Amino acid sequence: MNDDVSKRRLGRGLAALIGEMDQPVPVEAERTISADRMIPIEFVSRNPRNPRRFFDDTELHDLASSIRQHGIVQPIVVRTMSRDRYEIIAGERRWRAAQLAGLIEIPVIVRDVDDKTALEIAIVENVQRADLNPLEEALGYEQLIAEYGYTQNDLGEIIGKSRSHVANSLRLLKLPDPVRDLLAAGSLSAGHARALVSTPDPASLARTIVAKGMSVRDAEKLAQNNIKAQSEPPPALRRDQKDSDTLALERTLSDALGLDVAINHKTSGGQIKISYKSLEQLEEICRLLERR
Repeated sequence: MNDDVSKRRLGRGLAALIGEMDQPVPVEAERTISADRMIPIEFVSRNPRNPRRFFDDTELHDLASSIRQHGIVQPIVVRTMSRDRYEIIAGERRWRAAQLAGLIEIPVIVRDVDDKTALEIAIVENVQRADLNPLEEALGYEQLIAEYGYTQNDLGEIIGKSRSHVANSLRLLKLPDPVRDLLAAGSLSAGHARALVSTPDPASLARTIVAKGMSVRDAEKLAQNNIKAQSEPPPALRRDQKDSDTLALERTLSDALGLDVAINHKTSGGQIKISYKSLEQLEEICRLLERR
């Protein structure tokens, strides 16, 4: 069986492993997913490789209140680590809320899977429920690519998203930490953040977007204007705004050095800019200056 076929089957297998256990279920509905067993909550630990990092305290306390009244409607998916020790595959939020609710035992479904499949299930489960913020989702994809050699097409098939969705998610990892922090906190959406990836100063633009409460469309326009402004030379250095004497002197110096020379002349002084493309050209400039 080749890798492509096995990965496509794996995608379908993950769906079978997860089933509908983490789709929203009305409190009044009967439990349609049976737990394998009840186990003491202290026997269960979180998966340190879980792509989800952020859990809203208010939502956790609300869920804990619901659990006190109705119990855990959907079992937590775990895998066996050793005798009487289990690690969460899917359902860490419910496990955290169950601790807040003071539960002694929790319902679990046991799936004996390896690290790779456990990570895949965790990502699929969280993406399907939209529980990951955009940064967590991108980091999860990056982890699967780096550790297990998945392509963007493979990931798209497994999580039920397009390859372009995966590619756009991974682009967010190019952003600097200040923008990532705003993205993780929910101050910026993925659409806002994607508009900033190619800009010269994404952190500054991100602060502007948050402060002004800009829409994604407005953020895209801001980013485009910023890129355009940065790509244009400063007005004082535009050749079409220089007088003929300055342009002639630039040509004379350029011919003498064999390099591009720009002169920015002002009433009180100015600047000469010599552009070089290699260390050898820089050394030649230094030799010429030292000789004179």
